[in-house]
Amino acid sequence: MTLGCPARLLPALLGAFALAGCAVGPDYRAPELEVPAAWTEAGRGTSAAKAADLSRWWRQLDDPLMSELIDEALAASPDMKTARARLRESRARRDLASAQRFPEVGASAAASRIDGSGETGSGTAFNRYGVGLDASWEADVFGGRRRALEAAQADLEASQADLYATQVSLAAEVALAYVDLRSAQARLTTARSNLASQSETLQLTEWRAQAGLTSSLNVEQARANNEQTRAALPLLETGIAESAHRLAILLGRPPGVLKDRLGVPGPIPAAPDTLAVGIPADTLRQRPDVRAAERNLAAATAVVGVAEAARYPNLSFTGSIGLEALQAGRLFDGSAGLYSLAASIVAPVFDAGRRQQQVEIQDALREQALVGYEKTVLLALEEVENALVGLANAHARREALTAAAEAARNAALLARQRFSTGIIDFQVVLDTERTALVIDDALAAAQAEVAASLVRLYKALGGGWSQAQATGTEIRQ
Repeated sequence: MTLGCPARLLPALLGAFALAGCAVGPDYRAPELEVPAAWTEAGRGTSAAKAADLSRWWRQLDDPLMSELIDEALAASPDMKTARARLRESRARRDLASAQRFPEVGASAAASRIDGSGETGSGTAFNRYGVGLDASWEADVFGGRRRALEAAQADLEASQADLYATQVSLAAEVALAYVDLRSAQARLTTARSNLASQSETLQLTEWRAQAGLTSSLNVEQARANNEQTRAALPLLETGIAESAHRLAILLGRPPGVLKDRLGVPGPIPAAPDTLAVGIPADTLRQRPDVRAAERNLAAATAVVGVAEAARYPNLSFTGSIGLEALQAGRLFDGSAGLYSLAASIVAPVFDAGRRQQQVEIQDALREQALVGYEKTVLLALEEVENALVGLANAHARREALTAAAEAARNAALLARQRFSTGIIDFQVVLDTERTALVIDDALAAAQAEVAASLVRLYKALGGGWSQAQATGTEIRQ
């Protein structure tokens, strides 16, 4: 249907604006999920107080070098660059969806020379000049474009949450790689210390064999014990190099560039005595992956409305206004003006159910997004509970190994002293030295596990970004 007269077009315009307030499809409401009131595994090393600011949790570990590495990674990591590019893409798509709700206006100018046929026309030549503006607008009567804008806005917010989720994961990855590095360095130092003690035992055994106080069998056993410990050193050095290379890649730099900064052994980051973990509801608000899943659900809900609107008539308007004359000098005379206005309605009559099936498809995708959101919430709760129990048990293991290591060192020292005086058999010395090495190595690993468990808990709590960032300038309205 086309209305070519302004008087007839006016009612159509007014009707379009009157109907523009409605939008078909479901209105989104965030689902309400039941969450526990408190963590069941909160125990040693944690408190139920409200969690402090977790945006820069790594600074609580009092390791300036680790803090520097994490800050550098957040600024230059390839993962962060990719997440920022995706955010720019989502912002552009949101702006595109917003722009499609407004009229499109174009300008034109033309000049032509026409020489008519003498057989079919006047046979005369003349010029034609024209300038004008053309406009078109599709009335969003049933809210399809508004739903599309809702979906694009939700996608933008999901991309922002994904950026924060990348920050959370990246900070934890850098910290864990750093802990692995310091753990390997500590284990290497322990192995070298034990190797030095075993070398002294070997030398003592050789002296006693030369004096006829022990057999060559004891000498070979001591040498085997010594070389077995020495054989573990290259593996630990490989672990140190691999951790350093991993850190460099996380920082967006080639492997090996951190060798000088990380070459000097340092202590394993020390965990604070207690960490306030808050309540599950606070954690779900803090975790960006939960926020991203909820925004994906909002976007999927809005797209159902887009598909639903496609089943209804489409109302569009076109118009043009301009000037046209046969002489350039008369282009702006009052008689040179011209205009046209038109409205059209296009309605689906028969499509064999295609549009309805599109609605069904989008509704099924919305349901999948809902299930995905619910699963994300459950996984978030599980991750925190696992991290809490892991941290508590890491503390307990470290304490037990600390006591065991002290006892093993004392036993090894006493065994060497008694062997040197001939009171005990050499086999007792070997056994105590091996035990001391195993326990010292386990203790270094346990100290690292406490730090790693704390890092995993900070990650599970959503640490690495702040709510202040979410209300900043990352998402421009």
